[in-house]
Formats: sequence, C-alpha cells, structure tokens
Amino acid sequence: MKFEVKLPLFEGPFDLLLFFIERDELDIYDIPISQITNDFLDYVHQLEQMNIEVASEFILVAATLMRIKAKMLLPRPVLDEEGNEIDPREELVRHLLEYKRYKSVISELMQMESDRMDRERRGNIAKEIRKLAESTDVEAEMQNLDLFKILKVYEKVMSRYEREKNKVVHKVVQYPYTISNQKTYILENLRVSGRMAFTDIIKEKPDKVYIIFNFLAILEMLQLQQIKIHLGEGFNNFWIERPEEVAVD
Repeated sequence: MKFEVKLPLFEGPFDLLLFFIERDELDIYDIPISQITNDFLDYVHQLEQMNIEVASEFILVAATLMRIKAKMLLPRPVLDEEGNEIDPREELVRHLLEYKRYKSVISELMQMESDRMDRERRGNIAKEIRKLAESTDVEAEMQNLDLFKILKVYEKVMSRYEREKNKVVHKVVQYPYTISNQKTYILENLRVSGRMAFTDIIKEKPDKVYIIFNFLAILEMLQLQQIKIHLGEGFNNFWIERPEEVAVD
C-alpha cells in the first residue's frame, strides 16, 4: 500500500509561491524572479531529501521559473506588435492572482459545506457511512462469492499493480553547478589570461548542463557590463573579454 504525504501549507506550486511572496513581503506585480526561483528549488530539493515524491506540477512550475529567469537575462527583450517590451513574468503573475482569488474563498466554501451537511440529514455523509458499516454482514457477503467474482477481483488487483509498477516517476537532479560559481570561474580566468574562447569552456567539460550554466553566467555578466564578447569564426565560437574600466574583485 502506498501512502501519500500532503503538506498542509503547500497543496500546490502556486500555494508555495504565494507563501514566499507573503513571507518576504514581495510585490506580486514585480517578483524578483531569481530569489523566488532559488527558494522554490530549495523546497523541491528538501522534498526529495525526505523521500517525498515531487508532483509533476511542481516540476513544471520550477521549469517555468527557470525559463523566465533565462529570458530576463537575455540582452534583447521580446517586443509586442506595438513595440512595447513584454515582461516574461506577466503570465506567471496572472496565474498567481487568479489562484489567490480562488484561495480566498475556499475556507468560506468549506465552512458552508460543513454547515450544510450538519443541517440536512440526508446530506450527512459521514453518519450514513458509519451506519452502513455497522449494518454490513460480512458472512452473508462471503456466501454469495463464486469463482467468477473472485477472478474479476483478481483481475482488478493485477491491473492496478501493473499501473503502479509502470507509473512514470519524476526526479529532479541537483547538479553541482551554480551561475554564481561559473561567474567566478570565468572572471578568474579573465584575470589571468585577459580573454577566453567559449569553445575552450565546452572542451573543458563537454556536459550539456555545465555549458548551459556557463552560458547563463555569461548573459548575466553581459547585463551587468562585467564582460564584453567578440564574435569569432566557426559555429558557437566567440571570445570573452573583460572591459578595461571594470575592476574584478
């Protein structure tokens, strides 16, 4: 038998995001995406350390947050038909506001449901279930069993077993890379050599995730004007240099 642990505070990813926003008194219309992404991923990793299966909707929202963060690091913003800049957080904010409105009425609806069940005798499901359980005659039911019924039950049990055995399991892998560490690595190399090629980073460790973290670090440093790049020859080749006016600590 499988037991599911349900955390009372966070029944879904948007519930968790609202908790972070209210805890840190953040502006929901101007969410610091880097901070809230780190908090969200830390919570997901804590679930894994406790051997709690992470629901697919948490994984989807984590991927969405990282996609928004990457878009905000790009030097060229996305524009609409009128030439106005599109905020990558706009859709997330809209979903959060909708969830917040629904959540505000849940407790009131639950109380109304509870009051209604206590008021109407036919609607008091809990009492009816207890009454039926007390009147059930197990021995009488056993007398009506035959081979066909037993086989049908066996078939249902085996089908449920196969579904559970083949159920897709989602696992979040925590890689030993961070954007902050890769920024430090690149700046330290620039301090020594003055410039470095992006192809050299790929050759050092040809791992897809490692390359992505380095690319995001480069985008962030470009935005902060800590480095500059020169296009080179060949596919995916460019040089990274440190501007003379930027001092690297």
